[in-house]
Amino acid sequence: MTDEPKVLEPPYEVVSIRRADTPAGVEGTDWHQYVIAFEGSNSIQGYKPGSLRTVTEAVDELVGQLNERHMGKRGRVNLVPTPKKNSGR
Repeated sequence: MTDEPKVLEPPYEVVSIRRADTPAGVEGTDWHQYVIAFEGSNSIQGYKPGSLRTVTEAVDELVGQLNERHMGKRGRVNLVPTPKKNSGR
C-alpha cells in the first residue's frame, strides 16, 4: 500500500468533438457534435457551431464549470444569519 494521496478524477470529461451536419431546423454551417462523459456510463451530447478550436475551448470551459459545480467551489464562505437585536419596543 502506498502513502501517495489519491487524486480524484473529475466526474465530467470530454469524450469527443467531431464535425457534424447542421442539425434539423437550424441554420448555418460549420457545426460540431460533442460528447461529455459523466462518471463513466452517462453522457451528455450536444451541438455547437464554430471552428473546431472555438468549440473545443467552449466545451472545455463547460466541462470545467460542471466539475466545479459538482465538486463544490473551494474557498466558499458559509454565511450564517445572526439574530436581529430587539429594539426594546
